[in-house]
Amino acid sequence: MKKQFAFVALLALCIQCSTTNDRYVTIDRAAYLDQLEGFWLAQCIANWTGLITEMDKIGIPVNGKGGGFYTREDWGKPDQPNLWGSNNYSDTITFIFAEKDSIWGADDDTDIEYIYQELLYKSPSLDLSGEQIRKAWMDHIHKEEENYLWVSNQQAFDLMHEGIVPPATSDPKRNPHYEMIDAQLTTEIFGLFAPTKPQIALKLGALPIRTTARENAAWISEFNIIMYSLASQTTAHNSIKEKILWMAKQARLQLPNDAYSAKMFDFVLEQYNQNLPWEKTRDALHEKYQIRQEDGYHWATTDQSCNGCFAAGINFGASIVSLLYGEGDLKKTIQIGALAGWDSDNPTATWGGMLGFMLGKKGVEKTFGREFSSSFNIHRTRKGFPNGGIDTFENMALKGQSIVDRVIQEKMGGKIDAEKDIWLIPKE
Repeated sequence: MKKQFAFVALLALCIQCSTTNDRYVTIDRAAYLDQLEGFWLAQCIANWTGLITEMDKIGIPVNGKGGGFYTREDWGKPDQPNLWGSNNYSDTITFIFAEKDSIWGADDDTDIEYIYQELLYKSPSLDLSGEQIRKAWMDHIHKEEENYLWVSNQQAFDLMHEGIVPPATSDPKRNPHYEMIDAQLTTEIFGLFAPTKPQIALKLGALPIRTTARENAAWISEFNIIMYSLASQTTAHNSIKEKILWMAKQARLQLPNDAYSAKMFDFVLEQYNQNLPWEKTRDALHEKYQIRQEDGYHWATTDQSCNGCFAAGINFGASIVSLLYGEGDLKKTIQIGALAGWDSDNPTATWGGMLGFMLGKKGVEKTFGREFSSSFNIHRTRKGFPNGGIDTFENMALKGQSIVDRVIQEKMGGKIDAEKDIWLIPKE
């Protein structure tokens, strides 16, 4: 009964935000603003919760650590050491919250998206150039001290300092990490800038994706952008579970059928449709792709550092496990993502952010039965922003809303009805 009530409430919100007539889809700008706040809030909750278990369990042991996996029974129990022998942020596997009077810290799942939003907000053109992206990275990312960059992001940043400009920074000849996870967690926000229009969202995010990613990693990033763009679309589905499944199948169409990312999605979906427990599906995913390295998936041996624990593929597979088995339930999706393994803060942040957007800030707080801090410290990981790096989700959402204003008018041929405070988006 509670789940049914929750979906009815969410459906009512979607109807308020987005309706259709013969020529236009209409979206309530004020409601969308609340949804953008919900995106940032839930992404932070999910990101910090996933950080607890990040690199605790990667299947194939590295130096005797990381073998085996968590199960649902481990939620609420002690966190085990990660690959480097330390515990992350909490001794217990549970949700991490910033209290009402405290500040959320940025992490690599939120800070590059923050940079891209700021860049678009200030840019005279919505079509970002490689030089713009390079300058933004160099202006806002530390070079010498801890900069919270890894694998492909770090390689791309190093290349930028050599004068290389995106998209050459993801060229496999220069960047051997081009199929690592990084772009999956830095570009999904472009889907929110083009509500109901995935193809426009993909064009907006094309160069940011290819700042660090090629091939499967780029296609996976596009999958996430499509999911985010479709999240604002009103549908006739009877449950949030059905809508999420429809969104995922639409995004799957972007993956080339012969790519391992497509085959991973299809495999997880098949397992899910057999009503197998999510743990069995996760274990089967690990066996099929990390152990047997089927469908051309080779990163478990190509990456010698941790058997491909940062690779786009296996982390995408884990993210689909949490997406499908979470069935649109924000808490459940985060819990599965945190326990699934590998780079566990990334899938949690991606789907936590998307579901937070669908619920809106008010819906996120209702889900957890409490109010949260709306303050955000981008300078925990980045530099060069006003006010010592302290921002608010409301201000961040207002900037996102302003970008959507421009995208709808400049890229969609749509309109803003100032009197009704709605967007009018052409259907075709």
